[in-house]
Amino acid sequence: MKFGVITFPTAYSMPVPELAVELERRGLESVWFPEHSHIPVKRESPWPGGAELPPVYHDVFDPLVALAAAAAVTTSLRLATGIALVVQRDPIALAKSLATLDVVSGGRVEVGVGAGWNLEEMRNHGTDPARRFRLLRERVEAMKAIWTQDEAEYHGELVDFDPIHAWPKPVQQPHPRIHVGGAAPGVFKRVLAYGDGWIPLLGRGDSDFPRHARTLREQAEAAGRDPDGIEITVCYAPRDAGAVAAYAEAGIARVVFSLPSVGRDEALRSLDELAPLLAG
Repeated sequence: MKFGVITFPTAYSMPVPELAVELERRGLESVWFPEHSHIPVKRESPWPGGAELPPVYHDVFDPLVALAAAAAVTTSLRLATGIALVVQRDPIALAKSLATLDVVSGGRVEVGVGAGWNLEEMRNHGTDPARRFRLLRERVEAMKAIWTQDEAEYHGELVDFDPIHAWPKPVQQPHPRIHVGGAAPGVFKRVLAYGDGWIPLLGRGDSDFPRHARTLREQAEAAGRDPDGIEITVCYAPRDAGAVAAYAEAGIARVVFSLPSVGRDEALRSLDELAPLLAG
């Protein structure tokens, strides 16, 4: 099983380059950075994580810039968006940014994608919340076309462009893995349609991930997909050896532990507490 950390990088948390070095030194496989471009002051959308939205949601750095900083000081750490709000980004520009990051990091990018929950935020980007899942699919498919075709084109309902030249192409072939965020069972159709992995979040919907893993494998087989080619990454995994062992037995590929957005000393203490879990 692979182990990663997810954290909101901010101006007051442990500097990203220092954190990345410590994660790699401790044997963590990956780092995952969330995304929010902003949080509207007037907001009606409830935060799925609870009653009060933590300040880190509007303080968080741009994930691609932060991941580039992590790439510059590491050699093996996987660099992941957890998740990129694709419905709030131009797909041609995002494809270039992710491909560039993959090239400069030597092929270490993992692309977590999602449609988001903050309807006011996405509306500020011109996105119709009612069509966000369709938009997510088309933008991901468009990025795949850009990454894999010399003269890329895409013609969908919401994304449409004639052949273009767009480089660099990613190092990873055919492209970095696409991990689709969302709650079971509704997310499975999106995973099977355009994903290479699924990112469930602990506490968002039914968290019986071993059972969901079996269901996803069954649906993959029925759809003609290789079940072993779909990675499951449990995000915000409990710091509990029994739960981790159950995930491993169920064939879940990766668990990602939460790290608070705190200064260096407190962050390192939190990482040190992971040592027994990482040792197995």
